[in-house]
Amino acid sequence: MKITILAVGRLKEGPERTLVTRYLDRSRDLGKSLGFTGFDVIELPESRAARPLDRKAEEAKGLLARTEGGTLVVLDETGKSPKSDAFASLNGTWRDRGTRNLFYLIGGADGLDGSIVQSAELALAFGAMTLPHQIARIVLSEQLYRAMTLLAGHPYHRA
Repeated sequence: MKITILAVGRLKEGPERTLVTRYLDRSRDLGKSLGFTGFDVIELPESRAARPLDRKAEEAKGLLARTEGGTLVVLDETGKSPKSDAFASLNGTWRDRGTRNLFYLIGGADGLDGSIVQSAELALAFGAMTLPHQIARIVLSEQLYRAMTLLAGHPYHRA
């Protein structure tokens, strides 16, 4: 199963990008033996529309154009907050049921359009607080790596 992170906005060079790259490289290396590929990040430009609803709608079109035929997981503060082992299990279940492409979507500064949130297989929250997109991307990357270690029986995760 190929995992792709689709994010609205660009992560600048610096420690945040370094952390995301480190965790996704580790995920890619470990995931191969578990039937996972990809762990790529595709950055989409932020909309320049004047109104937030118009920006979200425009960004939604760009996101959906990249996800045809895939399973969608959106990062949204109203979503569920599973424990790490349950998150790993979800990824394993999607792989085991034959999911070919799994997309994790991170919206722009205004969030994601409601139509995307409603059509997603899962809305995922990293707690009730709103996180900057850079931090959300780091947390997602680390949790994907943690999921790979849990599925592999690696001792990285200590519960």
